[in-house]
Amino acid sequence: MPDELERPGESPEHGETEPHLPAPTIWPFAFAGGVALVLVGLVVNLWVTVIGAVIAVVFGFLWIREVTREVREQPAEPELEPAQAAEPEEEGHARYGRARFLEGATLGAGAVIGGIVTLPVLGFAVAPAFVDQGYEEIDLGPLDSFPEGEFVTATFFSKEDEGAVGRRTAFIRNNGQKDGVPSFTIISNRCVHLGCPTQPQGLPGESQDVETSTRPVTIARVASVSGFGCPCHGGAYDSEGNRTAGPPVRSLDRYEFSVKDGSLWLATPYSVGNVTGQGADAQIEAYRLADPGVHVDGPEQIFYPITP
Repeated sequence: MPDELERPGESPEHGETEPHLPAPTIWPFAFAGGVALVLVGLVVNLWVTVIGAVIAVVFGFLWIREVTREVREQPAEPELEPAQAAEPEEEGHARYGRARFLEGATLGAGAVIGGIVTLPVLGFAVAPAFVDQGYEEIDLGPLDSFPEGEFVTATFFSKEDEGAVGRRTAFIRNNGQKDGVPSFTIISNRCVHLGCPTQPQGLPGESQDVETSTRPVTIARVASVSGFGCPCHGGAYDSEGNRTAGPPVRSLDRYEFSVKDGSLWLATPYSVGNVTGQGADAQIEAYRLADPGVHVDGPEQIFYPITP
């Protein structure tokens, strides 16, 4: 009886095997961390999403490689007795049963049908958010409509084929010329807190409709503008669009412009971090157009997603 007991440190007898568990690995935890980074990056920042995807792919591959190690190892061929010699395999192509063929054909047909049904739906649902989202150049009328050194309010349509939903407003000041080049300050009236319309803090003057090569533009003069204010939530800006008080997170957005055949043309809008100086001598910290409430500079910007 005592001889049948296994003593500590003794190996099992020849031919006996014991079941063993797979060695612990950190790959699943690293893969889960990569997936978590992808989900967080969709809300926070695109670069976080990219980093998380790379981590998930790398550690997912390592995890699969670890799990399938025993399957990938070539098993040793069993020794056959002389009477059980292996029969030679038939020459020719491999043959598959009808059930296996029907299974593959059904899966393939299902995948094709699913793709035909899904792709158009995704295209119509997702594509409009990324297609034809550019900004058209808008003719604001002759330069005579913009007196030098004064602000005017210009109301226009952002696209020719849009109705009232495309109506936009900008505050425009003719800064004269600098080095022989016309200079204009063109500030969007969209408050960068929540997108409410801001108003100039000055004396309103006469307004007129100006016919242009695109669509009519309404020009209204405003005298002695000291800044701009949002009546909704108390946001305040100076005459260059810099935030001076209230909840806005940056300066007012601006527009690029060009002068063609004696007319002022409005181009692409962009966001502004801060403006130093005034008029033609202003130094503008320009950024890609961002949504209201989004920081474009400083450490806060990493917590906001990229605007498509």
